[in-house]
Amino acid sequence: MKEHTELKDIIERITGLKEDAVSEAKKRQDYLAKVPGSLGKLEEISIRLAGITGKPFGNDVRDQAIILMCADNGVVEEGVASAPQSVTLMQTVNFTKGITGVSSQAKYFGIDILTIDVGVKLPIPPEYITTSMMTEDDSKKPTLSKLVVDRRIADGTKNFAKEPAMTREEAIRAIMIGVEAASACKKAGKNLIGIGEMGIGNTSTSSAIIAALSLYADAKSSRESSQDTSSKKENLDETHVNKLIENIVGRGGGLSDSGLAKKCEVIKNALLKYEPLYLSDGELDAIELLSAVGGFDIAAMTGAYLGAAMHRIPAVIDGVISIAAALVATMICPTVKDYLFTSHKSKEGGYMVASELLEIEPMYDLGMRLGEGSGCPIAFKIIEAASAAMNGMKSLDEAKIDAEYLDEFREDGQFQ
Repeated sequence: MKEHTELKDIIERITGLKEDAVSEAKKRQDYLAKVPGSLGKLEEISIRLAGITGKPFGNDVRDQAIILMCADNGVVEEGVASAPQSVTLMQTVNFTKGITGVSSQAKYFGIDILTIDVGVKLPIPPEYITTSMMTEDDSKKPTLSKLVVDRRIADGTKNFAKEPAMTREEAIRAIMIGVEAASACKKAGKNLIGIGEMGIGNTSTSSAIIAALSLYADAKSSRESSQDTSSKKENLDETHVNKLIENIVGRGGGLSDSGLAKKCEVIKNALLKYEPLYLSDGELDAIELLSAVGGFDIAAMTGAYLGAAMHRIPAVIDGVISIAAALVATMICPTVKDYLFTSHKSKEGGYMVASELLEIEPMYDLGMRLGEGSGCPIAFKIIEAASAAMNGMKSLDEAKIDAEYLDEFREDGQFQ
């Protein structure tokens, strides 16, 4: 990846989990008043929270926010989406009213929403727009803006079927907007954030990104298994690309069979066309990939993940668009993965491909496929439950439980 000074500085500030806290958290979980391991993934969540914050227990994750990146995608000119681009505008505004899938949940649970226009094609009405991500409440406490934050780069990306979706400079600009959003959450005292989006056509951009990264992972694995150290790379195998795309690309908001076939063809052609831009001597440039087939929303979400990791804030992945951005963020900085938690298993085929690439399983499966960050509030409550159990349970000794019978099982490794 070509260097960018400000982005490079952010990456250098991202460090891994605090291993001492992880070790202490594991030890505490083993001696809480329960059979070790009996809380399953809740234990894993609490242990990773400890590594993120550096506190073995006592972590509070109740001050929450969801960042929503909104933008349009020029590729919709190809007929790859069933909904008109006016829906992007309407939903971006509706996020501020608390009447969408995600904002209605957020309103109920008291979760803040930070809505950002990074490239909505149609203009946001002025009464819903602000230029600041921050405001103050009556107590003068810094809070996140309740209006749509204007960070519009352009009126949507270009049509990647005809030309790259954006310039490299635009991609980096979008990434930095995401970092700014995470920093605003930090200033507002948020200790858990989710990353969502709105943008007609973004299941095409996310599918293209996931397919490209899957092909890259396959090629890398093949080189390593054959111990081929040469830098020469072969052209993409079109048959393999076709099969992969069929597994990844879904109907999005509801495409007909002919629309789905068109969507697959557009994505395949783009991957073949732009491969020389984002792959060089077998090495992938994640920012060039964003520039070629991504969206302003996905690039900004990528930056939000980077910013969350920089500020040591746990970040929740939503659906297929959100996980595509998470993948790109981990390509830019692998350590970001330490800070990621999933939410629901999306119905879009590309989600599970991306999940396997990230090696992170979805937290739950409710058959959801809305997007918008709508899976994040539910995941927040699960993470809260993990934190509450860690903080509130007593140890075996503190609860006056004679648990010597468990020592034998610990020694046998039955609780691993």
